[in-house]
Amino acid sequence: MNQNIVVFTGAGISAESGIPTFRDENGLWKNYDAMRLASADGFRDDPEAVLEFYNMRRKKLSETEPNHAHYVLAELEKQHDVTIITQNVDDLHERAGSSKVVHLHGELTKVTSSRNREDDRYIKIFPLNLPITIGAKADDGSQLRPYIVWFGEYLRYMEEAQRLVENADIFIVIGTSLVVYPAADLVGYAHPEIPKFIVDPSDLDEKLPLGFKHIKETAVRGIDLLIEVLKKL
Repeated sequence: MNQNIVVFTGAGISAESGIPTFRDENGLWKNYDAMRLASADGFRDDPEAVLEFYNMRRKKLSETEPNHAHYVLAELEKQHDVTIITQNVDDLHERAGSSKVVHLHGELTKVTSSRNREDDRYIKIFPLNLPITIGAKADDGSQLRPYIVWFGEYLRYMEEAQRLVENADIFIVIGTSLVVYPAADLVGYAHPEIPKFIVDPSDLDEKLPLGFKHIKETAVRGIDLLIEVLKKL
């Protein structure tokens, strides 16, 4: 039976492709100042440092490939209506073949205006192998910036994500320990009677939301276990 499956993914699924996480022991925020490099104030004070940081991440993404978990989720579209909601700013889901992906925190593959961040007229695809430079202008004449939601900025697609979760027949969380808000609030929108799963190696225990089955594995190892469970529903 074709079911409406909504999958919420976090840093853990991309980490297995080599994309650094943010809050783990060796995460990016252990080595970089988050408020200096991921805020509008930081960009205003030192745009060159912010662009250098994001150009480094963009280059890393250009050298990275989707992993088994990304491909399995894309393959799931052959039997079901699958929507990915992701906290990740990479394009690995799309490259693996997923056709419906909602990026809550922006996309490294795009740039936008530093004056009108969410104006669709100024959001453009920008090749990963090209650095965003000081003096590069958006169509409104402002400095180009990465199309990333920085600390304190509005999550444009949060309400859409909430509606998607509310209407899901099956809800799956992969690669996040549910500590990043407001995105982690999404689990509360899933209908209490639908099947709900979390695939993550963390020891969730008290943090495990009511009604969720925990597959305590990494995304790459846990995805096959998850598929076997889905086949029996």
